[in-house]
Amino acid sequence: MSPNRREREYAKRRYHKWLSKRMERMARRRRFRRIGTMVAASVAVVAIAVTVVLWLRGDDSSTAAASPTESPSTAADNPCPAPTVTPPATPKSWAQPPASTLAAGKTWELTLTTSCGPVQIELDGAKAPQAVSSTLFLSRQGFYDGSACHRLTTEGVHVLQCGDPTAAGTGGPGYSYGPVENAPKDNVYPAGTVAMARQSGDGNSIGSQFFLVYEDSPIPADSAGGYTVIGKITEGMEVLEKIAAGGVTPGTTGSSTDGAPARAVSLVSTAVAAG
Repeated sequence: MSPNRREREYAKRRYHKWLSKRMERMARRRRFRRIGTMVAASVAVVAIAVTVVLWLRGDDSSTAAASPTESPSTAADNPCPAPTVTPPATPKSWAQPPASTLAAGKTWELTLTTSCGPVQIELDGAKAPQAVSSTLFLSRQGFYDGSACHRLTTEGVHVLQCGDPTAAGTGGPGYSYGPVENAPKDNVYPAGTVAMARQSGDGNSIGSQFFLVYEDSPIPADSAGGYTVIGKITEGMEVLEKIAAGGVTPGTTGSSTDGAPARAVSLVSTAVAAG
């Protein structure tokens, strides 16, 4: 074999060896990318599942009720004015809930005047007589006036929770009632739904706290069933959307998607009228 031919054969072998190694490296990179994608997807699924579980476990015991939240708003770009109302030092309290007949099986209009704007709610006294009767009673007594909406959830479950004059997530009117009324059979709470919060697994722990759904939210039922739906928002969804867009205040619960709303909001007053 001539020297030139030997050199060509050697060069060819070196080329094929280099090409083989290059293909192996490319294959390894593709495998790593696939593994990274699978891990990222798994982490996202777990994060959403954990958020839903924590929300369900913290209905009335949390420190505050489709995408990651925005960075908390600064005072300069916050479209919600800072609340100027404060809750009473000693919230009103009653030993027993009002009779379920107070709702009279009728439709009622509940107006929430919040520090970020008004929200109109249509209450269904026929489908949730006990819960609507309690809401009417508490509104007429001024129980909600000055109380902060203490909890915002922005992933998995999309709600703003209000109705606790202590803003601690454990406050109430002194009484509790049940069982659950008018819960959705498919466990999906559409945007605009207004429902009563309760402790996980206890259908008789309903008090004054309620949540406003600003984006369709699947909430699995537990041993006590679902959550009592008292009505729907007819005006003011943009108020909820403004609050939700601000995200959660860091450090309030250790979660970036569940805690006190960064755009603080309080119930200035409430009013009810027959629909």
